[in-house]
Amino acid sequence: MAIRDINPLMPPAKIGIVGGGQLGRMLSYEAKRMGYHVSVLDPTPSCPAGQVSDNQIVASFTDYNAIRKLAESTHVLTYEFEHINADVLCELESEGYKIYPSGRTLKKIQDKLIQKQILKESGLPVPSFKKVESKEDILNIIESYGLPVLLKTCHGGYDGKGNMLIKNIEDVDKAYEAFKDRKLMVEEFIDFKCELSIIVGRGLDGSITTFPVVENVHRDNILILTKVPAQIDDTIKDKVEYVGRKVVDVLDDYGIFCIEMFLDQKGEVYINEIAPRPHNSGHYTIEACETSQYEQLLRILTGLPQGSTKLLSPCAMVNILGNNEVFGEYTFSGFENALQEENVYIHIYGKKFTQNLKKIGHITVLDKSRDTAIAKAREALNKIKIKPLI
Repeated sequence: MAIRDINPLMPPAKIGIVGGGQLGRMLSYEAKRMGYHVSVLDPTPSCPAGQVSDNQIVASFTDYNAIRKLAESTHVLTYEFEHINADVLCELESEGYKIYPSGRTLKKIQDKLIQKQILKESGLPVPSFKKVESKEDILNIIESYGLPVLLKTCHGGYDGKGNMLIKNIEDVDKAYEAFKDRKLMVEEFIDFKCELSIIVGRGLDGSITTFPVVENVHRDNILILTKVPAQIDDTIKDKVEYVGRKVVDVLDDYGIFCIEMFLDQKGEVYINEIAPRPHNSGHYTIEACETSQYEQLLRILTGLPQGSTKLLSPCAMVNILGNNEVFGEYTFSGFENALQEENVYIHIYGKKFTQNLKKIGHITVLDKSRDTAIAKAREALNKIKIKPLI
């Protein structure tokens, strides 16, 4: 994609966001801080982003007419959620509407098989994978790869949904029956030492910026902790940064991209997935970097120069997740205890209802030591309790 002719959008230009969750909320904060008008599209009335934006279109993510209406009423469009109607984005782009990242890129990323094929063909490191159309295909791949392997749906999965780890031959029937009506792939299981991610920005002028490499910890396929910076040597750091830059070059698009990777026991990195948007593992950038991932995306969308991604302090981010005791409307206790420590920042997303493992907020803690920040973040999280709203 050629470098765009840049005519920066100045406030009060109108920014459109497809998706009204917490990522859209934090992007809207930045846009409003800098004087822009923000409209969001989301099916949930008064969604997290809608609460802090100028306008919300209440409609499905696949609603052709609603997405077109959002584009027609704004100067530039982005999205904070992959599972939307990419075809209408492509159509709008063909008519001259500005959409970053493009619908073309979104369509590639929405299909995990196509995503991996593109990366592999570009010489980027990915786990071995194959498309499967039958239970026999899975058994044949197991003979080749060995166990365990991952059975994945090619469309629609997130936070572990749409994935099933096959540890034994006896698991094949159950896994295939769960997903057999969908497009499927099997992927080699990487015996990873840790999970890493990097946020990369590509501006309309072709400039590329990388945020610090971070280490992520998941539970039940949900991100629970991000450690910043990752404790890796310079050789691995250079590999991760190279892969991140190469990915955005291959996609040949503009915006913010998160590249999630596995670091194996031998020091090799493998791409797990790409998110063409801000990412949960980049929340820490709000307090810990000179420019947050959200401000960086806003700068890219409006044709402004990208900002410094310098890390100001080691830190840790923990997600505030719903539990299996409170369902429905909720409130909190314990903020006063969590905030007794310095450099503790609480973010609550404004979601009306909670349920088990639902992301309803996060905490970022800055400290001179990464390990101390991790300990303080966990302590702060333990002090906050979710309670029913009576």
